[in-house]
Amino acid sequence: MSFTSDGSRWSDVWLATVARGVSSCGDFLAATALTLALQSAGAGGLAVSGLLLAATLPLVALAPLTGRLADRVDSRVLLVTAGLVQAGICVALAYARDPVLVIALVALLATGLAVTQPVLAALVPVMVRPADLPRAGALNQTAGTLGALAGPALAGLLVGQFGTRVPLLVDAGTYLALVVAGLLIRTRRGGRGSTAAGAATAVTPAWRLRRDPLLMVMVGSVAAVVGAVGAINVIEVFFIRETLDSSTTVYGLVTGAWTLGIVVGAWVFARVARRLADDGALLGAGLALLGGCCLAVLVSAAVPVAWLLVPVWLLGGVANGGNNVFDQLLLARRVPEEARGRAFAVFGAAVQGAGMGGFLVGGLLLEVAGPRPLVAGCGVAGLLVVVALAGPVRRAVRADRAAAPVAAPSPAGVGG
Repeated sequence: MSFTSDGSRWSDVWLATVARGVSSCGDFLAATALTLALQSAGAGGLAVSGLLLAATLPLVALAPLTGRLADRVDSRVLLVTAGLVQAGICVALAYARDPVLVIALVALLATGLAVTQPVLAALVPVMVRPADLPRAGALNQTAGTLGALAGPALAGLLVGQFGTRVPLLVDAGTYLALVVAGLLIRTRRGGRGSTAAGAATAVTPAWRLRRDPLLMVMVGSVAAVVGAVGAINVIEVFFIRETLDSSTTVYGLVTGAWTLGIVVGAWVFARVARRLADDGALLGAGLALLGGCCLAVLVSAAVPVAWLLVPVWLLGGVANGGNNVFDQLLLARRVPEEARGRAFAVFGAAVQGAGMGGFLVGGLLLEVAGPRPLVAGCGVAGLLVVVALAGPVRRAVRADRAAAPVAAPSPAGVGG
């Protein structure tokens, strides 16, 4: 595994951070605007789940391709090209009226995201020394979650005032941040311009997730919990807007509470992560934090008014942010640098694929049950999955510690 052997390039970290934050704001701005448009037009849960599936399917189906692209093609070329294409798609989406065309354009927009996500995720560990990775990861995650926080709130305000066209045109401008970042970031990986250690070889190493039982359990546990709770992403708009009788503006602000919690959790647990040198401890702590997320979902089913969701979802977001930091650190520690694009793409595909199942289930369940009991059901299902995963996590940690003297990387494999 390779990190930068020189001092950390914080200027590059900040460029990647700003680019992720702005483009993430655009992603959530578009998704929330289109979701609100469907709900306001009287569409049911299946229509909302269909839109979310279109925004997620490319991240799952294209992961084997986009992961290899992130490892083999110059990161600058990928960021600039994807940013320009996504900006153009958003402009077309702003003027599209046919539902089939809208869904097709949303899928194309997600295809660009399937490329840029592993590129940025794999770039950050190359920019910094190992000791600085938790802080750099927290910065990058903070940017993404602040963008996700601003996106729904901004969409709620803009849709209420101008309809969906203005938010989507604003979204087109946000993707240009990827273009600027791609041109200015000095750290590069993939292609001839790579500055990553070990990139001299043109052959991608034969890294396989299944060869690392600890990472297998980490990816599987996150995917399983997301699959169990994922229906909440479809249900929440009906729960907040209809059951709790809230406006689009309140919906945007309340959903931002979870995202704000992710920001807080990223920084709180980045400090904890620096003290956890043992990968097994990271995995166990991550599972406990996933349980905290599920507990917050369960508690939220009991609130009588939308504003009481804010503290509950804030705490759930804190647990979510901590788990994200631990997961990213585990991947960066245990995957060779030349394969990190594929590793982050595989992880993203597993989680997004599980989320797709939740989207579909949520849309179907809304046809036969009310939002409040479904929210409670999501929380209970998630907690049951966390309890069931405790055994596999414990066994994976024991096996990894037993193999540590053999599997530990050579000191020469880590720079700085």
